[in-house]
Amino acid sequence: MSIPMPSPSLVRKPGGFTRPMRMLKTPEFDRAFRGGSRARADHLLVICVEARFGHTRLGLSVGKRIFKLAKDRNRLKRVLREAFRQNYGSIPDGVDLVIVPGKPGCAPSVEQAGKELVYLANKAHKRLLEKRAKATDGERSA
Repeated sequence: MSIPMPSPSLVRKPGGFTRPMRMLKTPEFDRAFRGGSRARADHLLVICVEARFGHTRLGLSVGKRIFKLAKDRNRLKRVLREAFRQNYGSIPDGVDLVIVPGKPGCAPSVEQAGKELVYLANKAHKRLLEKRAKATDGERSA
């Protein structure tokens, strides 16, 4: 009797994009859009906010203004998720990142998106730390 092998679609890739790495709920996105630090480059806008769960998570916001067809928006989201997955170790820990495409019709490759994502995530994280330090200094002087 042979042991059945799992189908290839059910086998998880090492370093995959798991559910705990995703931002899924509207209040989480609202919190990021309201109080997050932003950094923009050619293809992407990255919004960074402190994570409540202690590990870095990704949220994507790709509207119809960027691509009218759902297949194009979905492809862009796959590229951005893969760039996040490949560069997870280079992204600051303990933050929630929301990625918004910069301009309509932008279609970066995984490599381009990865480079921009790492750069912008670090830049937005630095701004977030500066904002937190400024708020802490304001409380001390008051």
